[in-house]
Amino acid sequence: MTMTRNRWQVLALLLGLFLPSLAFAAHHKVAPDLQNGVYDPAVDVIIQFRQTPTHVQHGKVQNKGGVLRGKLDAIKGALYSLPVNALEALADDPDVVYISPDRPLSGASTLDYTPETVNAPVAWNTYGLDGTGIGVALIDSGIYPVIATSTTISNPDLIWVNLVTSAYGPRLLYSQSFVPGTTDTSDYYGHGTHVAGIVSGAGWNSYGNHYTHMFKGIAPNANLINLRALDQNGAGTDSSVIAAIQAAISLKSTYNIRVLNLSLGRQVYESYKLDPLCQAVEAAWNAGIVVAVAAGNYGRDNSMGTNGYATITAPGNDPYVVTVGVMKTMGTPQRSDDLIASYSSKGPTLIDHVVKPDIVAPGNWTISILSPNSLLSQTYSALNVYWIDYVKNGSLSKASSSYTRLSGTSMATAVVSGAAALLLQQNPSLTPDQVKARLMMTASKSFPTYSTVTDPSTGITYTSQYDIFTIGAGYLDIAAALANTNLAAGTALSPTVTYDPATRNVYLITDSSAVWGTSAVWGTSAVWGTSVFLAGSSAVWGTSAVWGTTTDSGFSAVWGTGGVWAASTQDASKSINIAITGEN
Repeated sequence: MTMTRNRWQVLALLLGLFLPSLAFAAHHKVAPDLQNGVYDPAVDVIIQFRQTPTHVQHGKVQNKGGVLRGKLDAIKGALYSLPVNALEALADDPDVVYISPDRPLSGASTLDYTPETVNAPVAWNTYGLDGTGIGVALIDSGIYPVIATSTTISNPDLIWVNLVTSAYGPRLLYSQSFVPGTTDTSDYYGHGTHVAGIVSGAGWNSYGNHYTHMFKGIAPNANLINLRALDQNGAGTDSSVIAAIQAAISLKSTYNIRVLNLSLGRQVYESYKLDPLCQAVEAAWNAGIVVAVAAGNYGRDNSMGTNGYATITAPGNDPYVVTVGVMKTMGTPQRSDDLIASYSSKGPTLIDHVVKPDIVAPGNWTISILSPNSLLSQTYSALNVYWIDYVKNGSLSKASSSYTRLSGTSMATAVVSGAAALLLQQNPSLTPDQVKARLMMTASKSFPTYSTVTDPSTGITYTSQYDIFTIGAGYLDIAAALANTNLAAGTALSPTVTYDPATRNVYLITDSSAVWGTSAVWGTSAVWGTSVFLAGSSAVWGTSAVWGTTTDSGFSAVWGTGGVWAASTQDASKSINIAITGEN
């Protein structure tokens, strides 16, 4: 015991001698996690400027020993490798808005009833909509390619087929890698291909009399743009994702990119107004692209004493995007028995107190396309789909070579991206705000008050409350959204909330330029329903809240000004574990 302790003391001493820490006073332009850490002599940082940087700004950084590693014009910034001791001087530069580390992030990850649960077949059969002509950009771990030979087609679920003429062609129109050191855009992790199938898989590998169920995506003829930003382990960085978002914006006209799917996230460290990842998704929104983002899979996390509240990940904490939580279909096509997944992250967001998620959708134990030989499929047999699940006279011993199952807000986000593609095919003139508002207003608001689930591996029982911070505006209903003709006038920024210590209640605050509250049609009760408000008041939370009193340990975490959760022990592996295990 003594020998081990001494070794750690020596290690700590060496770190203190050879790895510099930021010893200067707290600076409002430097991210908190960059000021509190211990770093190598050089650190990768994202610097946002007041204007798109030119050689003048780059020169200032280079004069202090910095090296330009990538331009991030979408956020008026760039990625640099920079000596730690140069940070303070750069932060004092009036041209600099904010400096943050190039943070790591990862994919946020029943059964075959997802389309039925959200009424997607109504879009296909009644309206004749399938996403044709709409481009959906996926920033993820890549997509298993479509390769045709004289005898076979790899990944046929991502091609279009004319059953009369037998003509076919790819719907994966463009691929590019933003993973450092490689141009390979295939999916060696297994997450991106699965997400792609939920958005627009055509289901040809489960089509015909031999099969009992066809695994189709929500918009089965939408085009896909594959922007790989996560590596073979499902990990990436802010800069790689921002670069991919820039590409989506620049390719918008070429491929009619109207939807951007971000089934990924990381912890919140600062206000969305400063976070470079959030600034990038706002640039996409400003370019006319609907941005759907995973809420995160931290709803069971009680590290802050909040019972999973205030665990929305970035960039899902941004009010401009559509942030998606996850529901369980309970293995039936009807929604009446569906329940929230206890691991679905809950709001309000840290620091800014934005109401999130905006909407919930199915995504637990979801079957979609398998990327062969990917890390997830090779490592976890629990993800296997067996022939008995969809093949007549199928065997439980024969695993599918075409499909796999994953769970998480990643999957639910892909469902919402597909729904957005259907709405935009029906009415191409819709703006991102109008799509978001339509989806939220028409979402089903029928939920139980509480539900519980017991984790069989730990024996722990989790209780979920169906409040505004758990289910947002409700459960995605594609049929209702397509039948609605209301057009929102104004932005659809997610509202914020404030705590009133006199009444000990939490109240909504809507932006004056937002559509909410401008008429009875778009009033808060119409969009979020009435059950999320306390009886006879405009409060959305009262003294019975799990963090609603000053004696609760989580109170200061939620209503404080610092990102306490970001300093906790959470890491990317928790998102991966949930994607593997799902929830019954």
